Amino acid sequence: MQEKIKNIVEKNKIVIFMKGVPEAPQCGFSAQSVHILQQAGAKNIVAVDVLADPAIREGIKAYTQWPTIPQIFINGEFIGGCDIVTEMAESGELKKTVEAV
Repeated sequence: MQEKIKNIVEKNKIVIFMKGVPEAPQCGFSAQSVHILQQAGAKNIVAVDVLADPAIREGIKAYTQWPTIPQIFINGEFIGGCDIVTEMAESGELKKTVEAV
C-alpha cells in the first residue's frame, strides 16, 4: 500500500486524499480543502477517496504520520491538511506554490 501511495503522490502534481470526491465531498474539511485549492488556481487535482478503500485510508495516515483526512500533496511534497492549506491561502503562499506547479 505504501508503494501505491508513493506512486500516486509522485506521478501527479496536486493530490488530495479526501473523503468523497471534489464534485461530492463527504466532509466539510475535504470540501473546504478542494475549494481553497481551486481558488488558488489548482487545476487537474487528483483526488483519492479514502472512504472507497479502508486500506488507503489507513495507509495514507501511516505514509505521512498525519492522523487526519484530507491530506494534500503538491509536487510530491506533503503540504498538510485543511488547516495548513487554509493558513497558506490566507498568507498567499498557497497561490505561489500552486502557480509553481
